Amino acid sequence: MSELSRFGVSLEKGLLVKFDQLIKKKNCANRSEAFRDLIRQELIKEEWQGGKEIAGAVILIYDHHKRELVNKLTDIQHNHQTIIISTQHIHLDHNNCLEIIAVKGTPKEAKELADTLTSVKGVKHGTLSMSSTGKAID
Repeated sequence: MSELSRFGVSLEKGLLVKFDQLIKKKNCANRSEAFRDLIRQELIKEEWQGGKEIAGAVILIYDHHKRELVNKLTDIQHNHQTIIISTQHIHLDHNNCLEIIAVKGTPKEAKELADTLTSVKGVKHGTLSMSSTGKAID
């Protein structure tokens, strides 16, 4: 178990009330855990901005019946195989597919891949979710 340090925080009453409402809304166990989450999030943002290695996912929704769309998406992924660590393809219904592409690399590489994939005609929606490899938040 890691060593815990305690410290005090002074906040205006109104800000504390809003913070407690946020904690309740997000189902956080307590204020300490909420502060830990906020600190981790800021450390992860620093990783992104510093160009350090990140892990994340590119999420796509597309109609697989669109002519040549699947081939274009596959070609793009092959061109970025150095950062792609896994791909999951899910059939949502007869026309629509969900593809989740797990990535590990620099934020620039991940954004470039996501932008390239989401700009392909026939992709209905795409998003990039970046996180940490966990190294900076131990």
